[in-house]
Amino acid sequence: MPLPILFIGIGIAAATGGVGIGKGVKAGVDIHSANQMNKTAQELVDSYNERINVERAACGVSLTKLGEEKLFVLNNTVNEFLETFTRIKNVDFRNSQGLDELKKLNIHIDKQEFTELKTMVNFAGSLAGGAVAGTMSGALTAFGAYGAAQALACASTGTAIASLSGAAATNATLAFFGGGSIAAGGLGMAGGSVVLGGLVAGPALMVMGFIVGHAAKKELEKAHTNYAEAAQVSAQLEIASLQCETIRKRTYMFYDLLARLDSYFLPLIFKMEDIFKAEGDDYRQYSDESKKTIASAASVAVSIKSVLDTPILTDDGLLTEGSGKTVSNIDDFLKNMKIDI
Repeated sequence: MPLPILFIGIGIAAATGGVGIGKGVKAGVDIHSANQMNKTAQELVDSYNERINVERAACGVSLTKLGEEKLFVLNNTVNEFLETFTRIKNVDFRNSQGLDELKKLNIHIDKQEFTELKTMVNFAGSLAGGAVAGTMSGALTAFGAYGAAQALACASTGTAIASLSGAAATNATLAFFGGGSIAAGGLGMAGGSVVLGGLVAGPALMVMGFIVGHAAKKELEKAHTNYAEAAQVSAQLEIASLQCETIRKRTYMFYDLLARLDSYFLPLIFKMEDIFKAEGDDYRQYSDESKKTIASAASVAVSIKSVLDTPILTDDGLLTEGSGKTVSNIDDFLKNMKIDI
């Protein structure tokens, strides 16, 4: 259920006959203390609720931006690379210079990689078409969180937009990032079932109402209980906020990797196109320097695919181990790969 925010104020029970003046004064003090404690409990939950709403929104934006960057790279540089590269015949990278680093990082270049890249480009084209038609709400968030292989597994090119948009709506974590504020009950379609790193971010805390007429002492005891529950919920919200922040940081790492790879990629594509025009379509006839350029362009393409293939989140909101390894591997690749552009 949506996380309840309202702590209903306590009505003050009137002192009736038979209650001494001393007890009446004590009751009034207890009721005042109970009201103050409930107010403090409300403010505590409100502050953590505000924090997680900020982190939730920021995380949703970062995932959407990553989805946009994936879309841009696929529809532009990767697409342009494939248009020329697929026309070159007899390509053989077995003895190409500059590819040892890829092998160390367990990144391999083979025909299947480029076939899958072409499928990704087609997929990206369908998403871009959805953007023009205004029918891809939530799809970019899902595309940012998922690996491209995951996205392709759940959606053929013809149904990609609908499938990814649906994934964003029905996956609890993605709905959480795309929904309204918690204060407004906005956990998207996921309701209170959203999980971040194994933590239920919408804990089943019932709306706390207080019945007028209870003894002041019991009201104060109840207020202590309310505050303890508020502190527990606030601790859970703090952990969820930290998880959102961690996801956002990993998402921006992926965005940075794609942007850096793309900055290497485009100049290599231009050189590859010039080589194709000057030296023809038979890779065997290319000069050693031209072969190195083609191999370098292909290595960047496969590195981009590695980033696109890696999901950031599991279905229950945990960061994937693979995403951390991909960040490390591609960062090492960029530092060590000698690319003459």
